[in-house]
Amino acid sequence: MSDTITLKAADGHSFPAYVAQPAGKPKGGIVVLQEIFGVNSHIRSVADGYAAAGYLAVAPSTFSRIGKGGLEIGYTEADMKEGMGLKSAVEALPAPGVMPDIQAAIEHAAQAGKVGIVGFCWGGLLTWRAACTLKGLSAAVPYYGGGMTTPEEAARQPRVPVMAHFGDQDHWIPLDTVEAFKKAQPGVTVHVYNANHGFNCDQRGSYNEAAAKLARERTLAFFAQHIG
Repeated sequence: MSDTITLKAADGHSFPAYVAQPAGKPKGGIVVLQEIFGVNSHIRSVADGYAAAGYLAVAPSTFSRIGKGGLEIGYTEADMKEGMGLKSAVEALPAPGVMPDIQAAIEHAAQAGKVGIVGFCWGGLLTWRAACTLKGLSAAVPYYGGGMTTPEEAARQPRVPVMAHFGDQDHWIPLDTVEAFKKAQPGVTVHVYNANHGFNCDQRGSYNEAAAKLARERTLAFFAQHIG
């Protein structure tokens, strides 16, 4: 069962979130963070997949603070340009930006028990920041987090166990920066796949079924270890 609900951050900002319920008693909660394309059909299917695996899944809109809470776009060149512009607008917000919304999603997911967080591309970066700055998490899994391998981001210290997935053909995240991140974060489990950026998304040309399947298996095992 799934629905779109309204959540409220600590500062009073209200925003939409897609929520997928498991069939039985949840093992825990998983927050799913969108890419630059909104909480679109792919992100909803990811949330549905975690619900099918037994978790209460919550996918908050991270575009809401710039007035685009309900936006969902595809993967054309024009969509990519629009999404990157929206991401830049959110990143330019005064601190703490969108992080209170993610905190509210974590708190909603906590009704199911321990909470993990997973995100893709920009959502991967936000997942890394959440692991380092927010409360109430037990594990975090960023997928090809754009920007998280920069020296500034790699200098952060996670508060919870982290597993990170990258592709060795990702021109947005050069492999040498992934290696530098691994050296800076010896406690983070880093997996590198023979794949491109966006390899988890079956709606994109960069989809890699083998890499997506293996990353999901590893992620589910990681969450089972730290959440239940």
